[in-house]
Amino acid sequence: MIVEEGNLSVQIASLRKALGARQDGQDWITTVPRVGYRLFKTPMIEGRPHDPASPLPSLAVLPFQNLSSDPEQDYFADGIAEDITTALSRFKSFAVIARNSSFAYKGRSVDVRQVASELGVRYVLEGSVRRAGANLRVTTQLVDGETGLHLWAQNFDGALTDIFAVQDGITERVAGIIEPKITKAEVQRTRLKPPQSLDAYDLNLRGWQKFISVKEHDNAEAYDLFTRAVDLDPSYAEPFRGAFAVLELRIAMGWPSLTGNDHQACQEHVARALDLAGGDANIIAHAGVALTKVARQYQRGLELIEIAVRLNPNSQMVMICANSAHVACGDLEKSLAYGLRALDFNPTDIGAHWPMTGIAHFYMITESFSEACRWAERSHAVNPDFDAAYWMLIAANAKMGRMDDAEPWLDRFRELRPMASVASIRAAMPGRYPERDANILDGLRIAGLAEI
Repeated sequence: MIVEEGNLSVQIASLRKALGARQDGQDWITTVPRVGYRLFKTPMIEGRPHDPASPLPSLAVLPFQNLSSDPEQDYFADGIAEDITTALSRFKSFAVIARNSSFAYKGRSVDVRQVASELGVRYVLEGSVRRAGANLRVTTQLVDGETGLHLWAQNFDGALTDIFAVQDGITERVAGIIEPKITKAEVQRTRLKPPQSLDAYDLNLRGWQKFISVKEHDNAEAYDLFTRAVDLDPSYAEPFRGAFAVLELRIAMGWPSLTGNDHQACQEHVARALDLAGGDANIIAHAGVALTKVARQYQRGLELIEIAVRLNPNSQMVMICANSAHVACGDLEKSLAYGLRALDFNPTDIGAHWPMTGIAHFYMITESFSEACRWAERSHAVNPDFDAAYWMLIAANAKMGRMDDAEPWLDRFRELRPMASVASIRAAMPGRYPERDANILDGLRIAGLAEI
C-alpha cells in the first residue's frame, strides 16, 4: 500500500498495535529521533532466534576496534572477535549472540547500553587491538548492558612474529575467564530478588553459591535449593548437576545422609542430568567425577571427562573435574596438566581450592612432600573449610618428620571435623588405586589421627 507522509505516524501506530510488544516489553518499531523509524531485528544464537525473555544471561561480542595506524590490521581485530564468539558459544550457562548480529555495529560509535537493549542481551564484551612495531596489545572488557558498569577488563600482549598463536592464546584466556565473571554477576543480580519471585534459574544460582563454601550446613541448604529448582522446572539440567554434586561432596566428606541413600540418589540425579545435558561440557564433566567417586564406574566416568574436555577445553569447571577424576582414578600426568590449566583461568577464585588440592594430591603420590605442602597451603588460603587440604598439610608434614608443623594443622582439623578418623577418610576415597592414597593415610596416622 502507499502511505503518504501526512498519515505516516497513524500507520506506524497501527503497525505497532498489530505487532504487539516484544517479549522484553519493548515495541518492535522504534522511533529514531531526526532519522525515522527502525524495525527491531531479532538477533540469532547459533542459528536460532534469540529469546530476550530467556532466564539464561546473554552476551554480545562486539567487533574489536583497530587502534593501529594500519587499516590492514582490521582482519586481526575481526578474527579475534569471531574466535572469541565461537569459543564462548561452547558454554551452555549463557547464550552468545551470533556474529552477524553483533558485527552490524562494526565501525559505529555506540553506547553499550543501547547495543544491549537493541540486541536484547545482558552483557557486552568489547575490545581493541593496538600494534606498536612488532608487538600487539589486545584490550578486552566485560560490561553490564543494563548499567554500563565495567565488570572485568584485561590486557593481553604478544609479538607479531607468531600472530596466530597470539590470537589463539587470547581467545582461550578470554573464554576461560568470562564464564565465571558472568556467573558472579548473575549471582549478585539474583541476590537482589525477593525470595517469593525466585524461579528455577535463580534457585540454581543460589544453590551453587552455597555449594562452593564446602560447609556442611551450606551443603544441605544447597541441596534444598537445587531440588526446589528441579520441582519448578524438571527439564532444566543444571539443578540436577547441582543435586548430584552436593551428594558426591557429602559422601566424600562423610557427612550425614540427606536422602536416606545418598549413593543411589546421586546416581539418579547423574542419569537425569546426562539425559538433559545436550552437549553441556560442565554437566558431562561433573557427571564423570560423580561416576568415578560414588558409583565406582571408573572407565565410564573417565570417558565422560575426556568427552567434556573435547567439547570445551576453555571451561575452568571442566578442567577442575578432569584434575579431580584423573588424580584419583586416571592418568597422573594428565591430572597435573588439567589442574594447572584450571588455575590459568582464575587462580584467585574461591573454586581454585579444588585444583590446588588436586595438585597437592599429585605431589603426595609422587612423594614430593614439600611441594604437596606448598599447594595445600595455597588451597587453604583460598578456602579454609576444605577438608582435603588439611589431609595433605597434616600428612605431608608428618611424612617429612616435621611434627611441629603437622600437629597444629591436625588440631585445626579436629576442631573442624571432630569425628574424623583414618577409616572415615579412607572410606571417602574412590578406591581404584589404593596406593595413591597410602601416603596421605600413613601421614595422618603418624601425626596422631585416630584409626577409627
